[in-house]
Amino acid sequence: MSKMFGAQHRALQDRFEARKLADLVEQVAVHAEIGDDDRAFIESRDMFYLATVDERGFPSVSYKGGDPGFIRVVDNRTLAFPSYDGNGMFYSMGNIAGQAKIGMLFIDFETPHRLRLHGTATVSGEDPLLMEYVEADLIVRVQVEEIFINCPRYVHRYVKDTASKYVPRSACETPLVSWKRIDLVQDALTPRDQGKAAKAGGLITIEEYFAKVKAGDA
Repeated sequence: MSKMFGAQHRALQDRFEARKLADLVEQVAVHAEIGDDDRAFIESRDMFYLATVDERGFPSVSYKGGDPGFIRVVDNRTLAFPSYDGNGMFYSMGNIAGQAKIGMLFIDFETPHRLRLHGTATVSGEDPLLMEYVEADLIVRVQVEEIFINCPRYVHRYVKDTASKYVPRSACETPLVSWKRIDLVQDALTPRDQGKAAKAGGLITIEEYFAKVKAGDA
């Protein structure tokens, strides 16, 4: 009996005469432990997409980026990654705190190759791994339930240009992101960011920020 497919999946599989194929894919591709190839691929990634669900039932997908190795395979059933400074919403982290079921999508756009993972996540500000990630606020640990290679045929090939200068690194000071220089957000910034705009080049208007975004200079 399938663990992944419900009546709604079966109805579509039957409509397109794909039930036998779907069962074979689940049997052959889906597994519950992180294998050696999975580990190598996951730990080589510098980004992934995180799917969570909020308290209203809305799914949300967030891009998470870092240097290769920022996603760590702890053991064959567990992985961990940091939560870095964001926009103050803590949206994905709050979603996990309320609904632990998550999805993760790892993509290599150059090969291309991709891997999907379903798991149960926890968020902690006391995790011992926190000390191993520069400027991390929280650590997410994911208990793997299903992991499987996904067909990459529709993945467009892209070549990485440069790594983000905003990824926290021990070798240099992390620059202030441009939106924290916007004049109207100054009073709302957290204490650790108060007064930093002047050192980073001064205040800008929200119109100037949006112009930077459109020009790829944010």
